[in-house]
Amino acid sequence: MKFKKNDLKLDKEYSKTNKKGFLISLTAISFLAITLSISSFEIFDTNEITSVNVLAQIQEPANNNITDNNNPLALSTLIQQGSPYYGNDTAPITIIDFSDFQCPMCKRHVDNTEPQINSTYVQTGEAAYVFKHLPNRGLDSKNASLAAQCTNDQGKFWEYYILLYENQGQIDSGWVGTENLKKFASQIKGIDMNEFNSCYDSKKYEEHVQSDLALANSLGFTETPSFIIVKDDGSNPQKIQGPKPFPVFQLAIENVNSSSSGDTSE
Repeated sequence: MKFKKNDLKLDKEYSKTNKKGFLISLTAISFLAITLSISSFEIFDTNEITSVNVLAQIQEPANNNITDNNNPLALSTLIQQGSPYYGNDTAPITIIDFSDFQCPMCKRHVDNTEPQINSTYVQTGEAAYVFKHLPNRGLDSKNASLAAQCTNDQGKFWEYYILLYENQGQIDSGWVGTENLKKFASQIKGIDMNEFNSCYDSKKYEEHVQSDLALANSLGFTETPSFIIVKDDGSNPQKIQGPKPFPVFQLAIENVNSSSSGDTSE
């Protein structure tokens, strides 16, 4: 009997211990759940903020006294180097597009966002739009860049640009092989095909394309499309990577403008 009483006592104590353990476990689980809920909210909120900062982050120039003469992003420098552009060459804002004609995401930008940028900022004289070559999507990408740059000699770049994106095929499927590149050029009204063929066959702009690639690398751009938006002297750059919607470009341009108005916020 004594054994049974002791056994009963142990059972009662064990039961009490279990209840205490259960209450402690329940409290710990509740605390963990609350902590996770708070953490999840904080992580979500941080990601939202980070995404905006990544998409349009103010990059303060290393030298605030940079001038047009030594800034590779200055509009005057870009034009002098022969980079294709449209818009007013005295526009206060420059939008620089690093793209590959074989890039599907670049086509998405051209089809959806660029028209809004054009109508809102370029046509109103607020911005100039500049193209830089970043042919890294496939083996045929470089030839497409060389051909497009050749059309710029005759003031036909943007017509050729549209033709290439309208006829974009699978990467390295042959759609920008030499024969097709020449055929696309021949469809442009008023183009001198002898001049184009000579330019393309001699790889006249290979150094120009390599220079664009080097500039992209110096900015940390490896994906297409990538953009950098600056004041006309190349200062206060804002980087955007990927085919982002129009409001992201609006935010970047507003930030450049606010910086040019004396806003020193970081």
